[in-house]
Amino acid sequence: MAGYYNGQIVLELDNKAIVNELNAQTPTRSAHYGLIMDIKQVMAGFATCKVHEADKAAWQVLLRDKYPKPFVFHDGRLAFTPTFSAAIAMYTYIPFGIFLAIVCSTAYSLLPYRVSVPIGALTGMRSRIIAGPADAVEKDKADGRLYVCNHRTLLDPITVVAGLRKPVTAVTYSVSPVSELMAPIRTARLTRDRDEDRRRMEGLLARGNLVVCPEGTTCREPYLLRLSPLFAELAAEVTPIALETRVDMFYGTSTKPTSKVLDPLYFMMNPRPEYRVEFLEPVDTMTVADGHGHDDISHNIHVANRVQRVLGEALAFQLTEQTRKDKYMMLSGNEGIVKAKAKKS
Repeated sequence: MAGYYNGQIVLELDNKAIVNELNAQTPTRSAHYGLIMDIKQVMAGFATCKVHEADKAAWQVLLRDKYPKPFVFHDGRLAFTPTFSAAIAMYTYIPFGIFLAIVCSTAYSLLPYRVSVPIGALTGMRSRIIAGPADAVEKDKADGRLYVCNHRTLLDPITVVAGLRKPVTAVTYSVSPVSELMAPIRTARLTRDRDEDRRRMEGLLARGNLVVCPEGTTCREPYLLRLSPLFAELAAEVTPIALETRVDMFYGTSTKPTSKVLDPLYFMMNPRPEYRVEFLEPVDTMTVADGHGHDDISHNIHVANRVQRVLGEALAFQLTEQTRKDKYMMLSGNEGIVKAKAKKS
């Protein structure tokens, strides 16, 4: 709505009578009032609001830095304003988009990356790989290298592997069994039990390269969530990977468990989806913070915050203290943990 919000009033008076009196005192075109005394009078209050075409012409899209609060989390599939013409274009494009998504996903699942990446480009998928230092991409350690990236979509590990052109295992939390089955890379499920997850990741890292997304959930906007410090206990150094995505029609993320299996499909249905992958300088996890030992939880948190800053600087993203739990409590009213069904004896 255009205009000004001047506050709240509490009066034992009739809503319509007040509006009529105000309009009688200020009969100009721009002087219109909408008064809502209580929830029962919401419709009556809005009925008194009038918007002229001249006022609409002056409306502008609110810039991000003008938002009252940071716009970190939101849900829904549409990545554009659904005007009438845009909606018609979307419904016209959907059958073609589904075909392109199936072709692209089939190529990435069945063909080597040197073949599937060009096929993806033909379907509209744009990928930009910034190699960074040679040590971060080419040099392999005897016990595997640990890659730490921010989380944009479920396709993050696949894009990282395509950029590295070598085997990497990705750890997952609440990914559906169907998504794990269709994934063209090795995946390992975690339990959200700290000791068990650490044991599993140490075993995976001893056998090869490992990629983790310590944010724990995806974030669509240019913000970084707080990183879980568990990864800081696994290796002497980690390689941060800055990921950025752009879509023009559909968001490839969701909070509903039944919809997550379709997240990659929606991302690839965009006319020109884009991934930007930048390999950054390795970060030493052994450097001890002042007053803390290496095994101290405070040191691990310090390392996680340092990696978050490195990623934020590379992406020009704003750092936050928000977590996975905050996102799901805000958008779906739960902690986003899918409880496993008890097996019948």
